[in-house]
Amino acid sequence: MKALRNYIDKIKPQFEKGGKLEKFHSTFDAFETFLYVPKTVTFRGSHIRDTLDMKRTMIVVVIALIPALLFGMWNVGFQHFISLGETAGFWDQFWYGFLKVLPLIIVSYVVGLGIEFIFAQIRGHEVNEGYLVTGFLIPLIVPPDIPLWMLALSVVFAVIIGKEVFGGTGMNILNPALTARAFLFFAYPAEMSGDKVWIAEKADAFSGATPLGHLLVGDVDKLPSFSDMFYGFIPGSVGETSTLAILIGAIFLIATGIGSWRIMISTVAGGLVMGWIFNLFAINDYMAMPAYYHLVIGGFAFGAVFMATDPVTASQTGMGKYIYGFLIGVLAVIIRVANPAYPEGMMLAILLMNVFAPLIDHYIIQSNIKRRLKRVKIKAA
Repeated sequence: MKALRNYIDKIKPQFEKGGKLEKFHSTFDAFETFLYVPKTVTFRGSHIRDTLDMKRTMIVVVIALIPALLFGMWNVGFQHFISLGETAGFWDQFWYGFLKVLPLIIVSYVVGLGIEFIFAQIRGHEVNEGYLVTGFLIPLIVPPDIPLWMLALSVVFAVIIGKEVFGGTGMNILNPALTARAFLFFAYPAEMSGDKVWIAEKADAFSGATPLGHLLVGDVDKLPSFSDMFYGFIPGSVGETSTLAILIGAIFLIATGIGSWRIMISTVAGGLVMGWIFNLFAINDYMAMPAYYHLVIGGFAFGAVFMATDPVTASQTGMGKYIYGFLIGVLAVIIRVANPAYPEGMMLAILLMNVFAPLIDHYIIQSNIKRRLKRVKIKAA
């Protein structure tokens, strides 16, 4: 590693102001700060110094996603061989899924980072670190059989329209990964409906419907068992099927202080409360479905852990996080049950609450200010 550090220091002057490759400073800086903690320090004012920069924070999230990714790779192969009626070993299933998922990850990063580097060069600023996570999330929330050109288009839309037009990482109002999925859902609904696809190279006679696909057409009796949905032995997006793998990632995020447990817990609470309310007034099988089923169906768990907790688009205040998460859970179940045309209510619920997150924080802050002013007036009196 010392030899690499010495080599970087040797070529660094060429990328700094006045060097031959000055125009590519942002690109060089991106690679250098990815490999090593930046040496930049403050010279004026009071600051809290910490070696954990944005790239390291993003890497923690990527690590938390690994269990869902590895299980998703195996499940892609597992579902494929089941559809064909063939028996295959664990490693054969995993290898098949690996070969299917890897191109999704490569396309996501190549297209997304390519756009990020272009914008950084044009604007003359550092490459945003946010896509380290976004590029990992997008392949996990799409079907394993999604055409690569569709995935590339969704990435372009998410990065340019969902983030760069707002000023880049930290300025976007919508979660970029969910923006990509929303683009796919509305632009190519046949590939994202969940009733005919979601299994890579499946047999023609095998339907391969996801649990949400069954619910979409009213086949509640065809739902897999709760345990199968919890462990993830079902068709679905690459990284969203296994609630267990997602919970492992959630524990890691909470333990490292990166993910907000307030948002996770309140989102689950909102989904359960709304599910129980529907149970009380059940007029069809979907409304009568046990409330806790919503937690293991579709992208509910994945959204609660990795999407709703996005620090840029979520509420920032303590109380605001509870309200924000609770409303996401409530809206997700309402959209699923009341409007079957949008079976994956979690996506729309999070995007809608992304828009209202600043408003929630505004009223929380104003409420705190008013309460403290009253306290001052009482003391003065």
